[in-house]
Amino acid sequence: MIKSCFVFLLIIFTSTRLFAQNAALHGVVIDKQSGKTLEYANVSLFRSADSSLVIGSITKADGVFNFTALKGGSYFIKAKFIGYNTKLLDGILLSKAQKLNIGEISISPNKKYLNEVKVTGQKAAVINKIDKQVYSAGQFRSATGGNAIDVLKNMPSVAVNSQGEISVRGSSGFLVLINGKPVQADAETVLSQLPANSIENVEIITSPSAKYDADGKGGIINITTKKGTGNGVSIAANGQYGLPETHDYGNKVTPGRYGGDATINYKVNQWDISVGGNYLRNDIAGQREGDVNTTIANRYTTFPSFGERSFRRSSYAARANVTYAPDKNDAITAGFYHGSRTQYRIANLVYNNTKTDINIGKNIGKTTYYNSNLVKRQGDFTLGNLDYIHTFSDKSTIALSGLLEYDELDGFTHNRNLNYPDTNTLQQYTANTNTNPLHGYRFQADYAVNLGQGKLEAGYQIKYQKQNGSFLTQLQSLASGPLVDQSYNVTDVTNTVQGLYAQYSAKAGNLQYTGGLRYEYATRCFSANQSQGLYNLYLSNLFPSANLLYTLKDGLKLKAGYSTRVQRTNFNELNPYPEREHSETQELGDPNLLPEFVNLYELGAIKAVKNGSVFATLYHQDIKNAINRVNKVLTDTILYRIYTNAGNASLWGVEFGSDVKLAKWWQLYVGANIYNYNITGNLFGNAVAVNNSSWNYSVNGNTTITFDPTTSFQFNINYLSERATAQGKDSRFITPNASVKKTLMKGRLAATLQWQNIDLGLLGTNRQRITTYGNNFYTTTNYIQETDMLLLNFSFNINQLSKKSKLPASEFGDKEF
Repeated sequence: MIKSCFVFLLIIFTSTRLFAQNAALHGVVIDKQSGKTLEYANVSLFRSADSSLVIGSITKADGVFNFTALKGGSYFIKAKFIGYNTKLLDGILLSKAQKLNIGEISISPNKKYLNEVKVTGQKAAVINKIDKQVYSAGQFRSATGGNAIDVLKNMPSVAVNSQGEISVRGSSGFLVLINGKPVQADAETVLSQLPANSIENVEIITSPSAKYDADGKGGIINITTKKGTGNGVSIAANGQYGLPETHDYGNKVTPGRYGGDATINYKVNQWDISVGGNYLRNDIAGQREGDVNTTIANRYTTFPSFGERSFRRSSYAARANVTYAPDKNDAITAGFYHGSRTQYRIANLVYNNTKTDINIGKNIGKTTYYNSNLVKRQGDFTLGNLDYIHTFSDKSTIALSGLLEYDELDGFTHNRNLNYPDTNTLQQYTANTNTNPLHGYRFQADYAVNLGQGKLEAGYQIKYQKQNGSFLTQLQSLASGPLVDQSYNVTDVTNTVQGLYAQYSAKAGNLQYTGGLRYEYATRCFSANQSQGLYNLYLSNLFPSANLLYTLKDGLKLKAGYSTRVQRTNFNELNPYPEREHSETQELGDPNLLPEFVNLYELGAIKAVKNGSVFATLYHQDIKNAINRVNKVLTDTILYRIYTNAGNASLWGVEFGSDVKLAKWWQLYVGANIYNYNITGNLFGNAVAVNNSSWNYSVNGNTTITFDPTTSFQFNINYLSERATAQGKDSRFITPNASVKKTLMKGRLAATLQWQNIDLGLLGTNRQRITTYGNNFYTTTNYIQETDMLLLNFSFNINQLSKKSKLPASEFGDKEF
């Protein structure tokens, strides 16, 4: 405290003395190659005698900077700009009351930076670093007006299937960060609430170091959002409208697609204020065709189905963030967030149920019925965070961060079996209703200090999450019967994780390296209907990590990484009480589930080529206690869908990426991921052996053609191959998209016409068949979702937003949505 007060008083005293002088100097910063002035370049003035900083400034739109109220003496200047070499200008002699014009300071692009990023007319799609790849979100126009998931679909490491399930290098579990802040949340939920237009970059961290939370078996996705660059007001607003559907899927309700988002940033001196809000209605029409058969004793039952399967989805969110920096060594940030998401899944299916006695080969029963199934998921999320960072005189830093969150999570499943074609007569009605209020907190302290040729970092973290669930099941048989309570169950789960870490990073010659160790003590206490202590889990684990990056000649870099991770269970996976998801399935979890533990290994190469870069990475994952959702026969027409530890899995893969400017008007980005997945183990107390493997691949391509400075066309395609699961396989999945963009008003206004899920009845776009089977059952379902969707997007900017805005996002609740 004394040290901080002394520094604060010293700054005040120095500033007072400086403003008493009246000497001044000014100049202009330009690009050495193009001769153009550079806006937002950083210019700093130092005393020659002791190299102490006197004053700093950011250049204006014309590249000009001004320093006033200076004392006569000898000085030197440093001029910096992202992607450029630092320029040193020394020998500046300034007499008292002199007004000195030092003229032009020319700086040239940094060649090392050019090995990572092309400084050309269009920002590079990918930057490769020691432990991650950084992707520019603005490259992927198919995501305009959508959400963060629409951006992620384009990454070579990432695949998104027909159910919206996201995987990184074949693993469905990963940690989400928003501007470096951990979000212990279901990825699909938190990312679906973040507007694509607000995203600056996406970082895929495939070999995380010890300073990151150990959660996420597939690694980490860090999303940085936009904010204003300099003093003043920056505004960005976007609107989207979906044109009428081009295909009729026989759905009862016409899908609606519209939304908007806006971000306002105000920055003046020590204050930086950001406010953002968004609303999105993103319905999708579709159908479902399935076939299921079961065998119990001598009775073989088959019940194929066909009908509507559609989604009505809406979300809104409001965020606010205030940063106050009283001096160059201190910054305080406070944030508030409130968001809501609602999703209805509608399934109206006609079933044809046939029973056969397999001993005599005779039909013993046949019926046709109509199943109306409605599932609602609702979540309201409210949280606040407070952060503080202090920089000491030796450049070491300490950062403190706290977060509080409260969420209301609820939903229902209404399953009605009706006569057919007379759907006015009820056969059976089952209602499952649940409420899940959640509250949690997080505190983190981090310290970093320069040590030797590198930096030592250490820290402590604690996070606490408590969730209470209540589940009511009601049943009504025949139209005249009452709705009767069948069961009412209460659950309680508390998760606590405490972590300590230390890591050291440095550079020696051409070698850059990071090594660290993280220790975590975790407790999971789960009770059902007041049965305390039956399902408690206590874990004490070490998580080592290491990364290397070696730079060779001619723009070639080699890298290696190792990290250990954990994938913790969520509430749904633990819940032991069955819920009737639809006519043919009941879903339940297992409170004895163990978390998955993963070892990650990778070796890679990065090569800078003319007008671009290419990279390739070989990787391996060892997964212990692999969690799968598997099926088991309950009755002749209902399957249990159960979460279970299915065994151990192994994954070997290679990942490719290329970002090249083929011509002045033609940009091409291609990413691919090829891997072999193998899982071995057993299910249901060794009753069923698991031994399944497959080669899988995904390809993401994106090409942009620029017709003139204001008009461009982009086409992209996402392809996911067939892949094996614990009990079957998922078919391939393809989604092509195209867009045309026109900018007006010197780039402040942009209009984009999108054509999403291009099919034209030729490609089988946006549909996927999921098949599982066992000794006494077989089920296959083809999910057919809307294609050839047309959307209009309009974007307006005043003082273009860039860099990251630390708007908060849900830490706990989205995971349980």
